[in-house]
Amino acid sequence: MREFTVIIQRDEDGYYVAEVPELKGCHTQARSLDELIERIKEAIQLCLEVYGDEYQELNLVGVQKVLV
Repeated sequence: MREFTVIIQRDEDGYYVAEVPELKGCHTQARSLDELIERIKEAIQLCLEVYGDEYQELNLVGVQKVLV
């Protein structure tokens, strides 16, 4: 079993959008967080079928908001 970092945002239409930085092009969206998690798991599995073990592992340090 592998662990991936998933970045989740909410778009202007209210959809949740998930992206996996380790897997280029691996993203999905859904109306609810529960549905989003199921969809991103499916997307990860599909991306792994394409990329195999050729992905760059990400060591996420954190997220910081910066006032400019």
